[in-house]
Amino acid sequence: MARTRITIFFMGLVLWCCLTKAEYMKYKDPKQAVHVRTRDLLDRMTLEEKIGQMVQIERSVASADVMNKYFIGSVLGGGGSAPSPQASPEAWINMINDFQKGSLATRMQIPMIYGIDAVHGNNNVYKATIFPHNIGLGATRHYMLLRDPKLVKKIGAATALESRATGIPYVFAPCIAVCRDPRWGRCYESYSEDPHLVDAMTEIVPGLQGDMPAKSSKGVPFVAGNKNVAACAKHYVGDGGTTKGINENNTVINWHDLLSIHMPGYYTSIIKGVSTVMVSYSSWNGVKMHANRDLVTGFLKNKLRFRGFVISDWEGIDRITYPPHANYTYSIQAAIGSGIDMVMVPYNYSSFIDGLTFLVKNNFIPMSRIDDAVKRILRVKFAVGLFENPLADNSLVDQLGSEEHRELAREAVRRSLVLLKNGHYADQPLLPLPKKTSKILVAGSHADNLGYQCGTTVLTAIKNTVDSSTNVVYEENPDPKFVKSNNFSCAVVVVGEHPYVETKGDSMNLTIPEPGPTTIRNVCGALKCVVILMSGRPVVIEPDIDSMDALVAAWLPGSEGQGVADVLFGDYGFSGKLPRTWFKTADQLPMNVGDPHYDPLFPFGFGLTTEPTKAY
Repeated sequence: MARTRITIFFMGLVLWCCLTKAEYMKYKDPKQAVHVRTRDLLDRMTLEEKIGQMVQIERSVASADVMNKYFIGSVLGGGGSAPSPQASPEAWINMINDFQKGSLATRMQIPMIYGIDAVHGNNNVYKATIFPHNIGLGATRHYMLLRDPKLVKKIGAATALESRATGIPYVFAPCIAVCRDPRWGRCYESYSEDPHLVDAMTEIVPGLQGDMPAKSSKGVPFVAGNKNVAACAKHYVGDGGTTKGINENNTVINWHDLLSIHMPGYYTSIIKGVSTVMVSYSSWNGVKMHANRDLVTGFLKNKLRFRGFVISDWEGIDRITYPPHANYTYSIQAAIGSGIDMVMVPYNYSSFIDGLTFLVKNNFIPMSRIDDAVKRILRVKFAVGLFENPLADNSLVDQLGSEEHRELAREAVRRSLVLLKNGHYADQPLLPLPKKTSKILVAGSHADNLGYQCGTTVLTAIKNTVDSSTNVVYEENPDPKFVKSNNFSCAVVVVGEHPYVETKGDSMNLTIPEPGPTTIRNVCGALKCVVILMSGRPVVIEPDIDSMDALVAAWLPGSEGQGVADVLFGDYGFSGKLPRTWFKTADQLPMNVGDPHYDPLFPFGFGLTTEPTKAY
């Protein structure tokens, strides 16, 4: 009996020790080093749990139950996808926290990470501050380099706060494409045709993520705290160099030029601790980037020693084959084998999970590749602080669209404007316009259309700026008789491209759509006029430029259109410089600064300046 009691005692003691040991999990201890926490958690995970971490799904198919059942590692909000059309920050937070609670109810309680495209502000969210698109920020380079190199960094910090305001800790930005042909429909996402300028703009990474401590290891993801977000350098690599600028096409370029033109922004982003890198839809010399092991694993991970995770683009692995999704099992094998860690599925997650599970269990993909992917994903989640603070709160909701951020965006608009022409003669400039005059005509398709802008329209901005005695008359498409018979002192014509995204923006002619050219001719043929051009890239402006007294490239200015009027009427001077070569005809393309056949209408870096004045 005594021996039995002793046996039971020791069995209980062993059980108690096991339970006590099990209660302490290193991965849950923030005092442990990240690599210790990552290894501890990875060793505890099943294959099912690991594969789940590699999956990113769209919010419309996500739920707490789905997160819990499939161990989903990440959710994203696709373009225009929101809890409701005008969802408040609180609605975003509640939705994201609901998904998160499903993740936290899993065996290992691994938090998911929510990502969103925030490429020029938190642009999917109602009432967010929308900054000028990247091409416009590239035009601020003169100001940045000579006076305040932190403008784009401040924009990154503001974007991070507005993302966190809605509970979002991960943004798919910055886009560090080097657009070498403006026929590409995504050229507005590129800061410049010049790799040095794009490289300089990676200062947005520490704006988004926070400044890395001085002695931090290079290549390791870093996020400073809950007012910062994990960033994503995209689209790796060569997305801006495709033949004829065709979206998702083939970039034909030698190794040296790939490194010198399209790679510098990645070197610098990695040094600055960027958390993730998104792979491009495009190909390099015929090899799909989503299946390019040499560039993803061999160069990005091994040569550059990038330690964050690599994510696919939206259905990016499906497009490894043509037609897309023709052989999904092959696509999974090729993508994961190339070194992609997280797959933006985004809808058919069960098909991806089943396919990857089959490939691993049948030794087509080694377990070491899965472990590498999950280790990188966990490393970013630890860096973001999700294990300590998985649920978002309302403490930052007042940051969304804050007055401080809107003023920053307005400043960015002012700095982005490029003055291409100012008077028919240098000693007779038209700009700045006087605030006090009898009657100003404002015309054009883009003058008073929120669909072409994101906030304050140019018409409203002009009315806010001029003297109360100045009569501002708006006529979208005036005929010559109207223009000549109303005794206008001058005119502001605002025209440009229609809205587009990605492939829908590919253009072989790059002309201003009607009625833009007709409006220019009707107005500028009869009055002193300034044309404000809203576009995501240079467009053909000959021969109409001859009739214009002044021409301003305003790019895609975002929500703070008041910044246009600030400079137009002389409260601030023009300082922007072209981040792209302005061609004469589309037949010249591709044409970039340094090319032997360089013969532009306006060269890279061109931009007239004016001094601030009280223009009454």
